[in-house]
Amino acid sequence: MFERFTKGARATVTGAVTHAERTGADSVTEEHLLLSLLDQEGGRASFAVTALGLTDRRASVEAALGEARRRGGLTRADTEALAGIGIDVTEIVARVEGAHGEGALAGDRGNRRLRSGRRPFTGGAKSILEKSLRIALGRRDRFIGEEHLLLALTACPGVVADVLAEHGATYATVERALYGDGGEGHARAS
Repeated sequence: MFERFTKGARATVTGAVTHAERTGADSVTEEHLLLSLLDQEGGRASFAVTALGLTDRRASVEAALGEARRRGGLTRADTEALAGIGIDVTEIVARVEGAHGEGALAGDRGNRRLRSGRRPFTGGAKSILEKSLRIALGRRDRFIGEEHLLLALTACPGVVADVLAEHGATYATVERALYGDGGEGHARAS
C-alpha cells in the first residue's frame, strides 16, 4: 500500500511517528497523523486545512485533543451519552487525577521502548491508512495523498473526527475545500 503514497503522504506518516516520539507515546495514533498533517505545507490537504481555518486554530485543535486525552479518549458524544444516564465524566476525571495525577487517563505515555525501536501504529491509525486507500480508490485516484488521509480522518468515527467537526472540518466540508462542488458526486468509500 505504501508504494501508492505520494511524497506528502509519506511525509505525513513519518511526521506522525516523530510526533509520537516527541510526546513519548508508545504507539502512533490518529491524533499524531492529524498533527503531522497540520504540519505539512504545499499540498492539497494543506490548502484545505488553511481554507477551513484549521491552520489559524491549531492551538484550539490541540487543546481539544488534549482534553479528549484527559477524558481517556472518550468523544463528546460518549460523554454526553454517559451524562444522560447520570455519569459525570468530568467528575470521574477529576477524582482519578486527584488520586493518580494529572493526565492519568491519557494512557500510553510510558515511553517503553520496543525491541525493534519502532513505534507500532494503533488499530485506529491503521484504520485511517486503510480508509485513505478506500477513499482514493473510490475517487479513482491511482495514488494516496495527504488529501485522502485528511478525508479518512474526518470519516472514521472517534475523537479526531469529533475535534475536526467541532472546528468545521467534516467529510463534506473537506471534500468541498479539496474538490469544489464536483467532489460530492464521487461515492464515499466505506
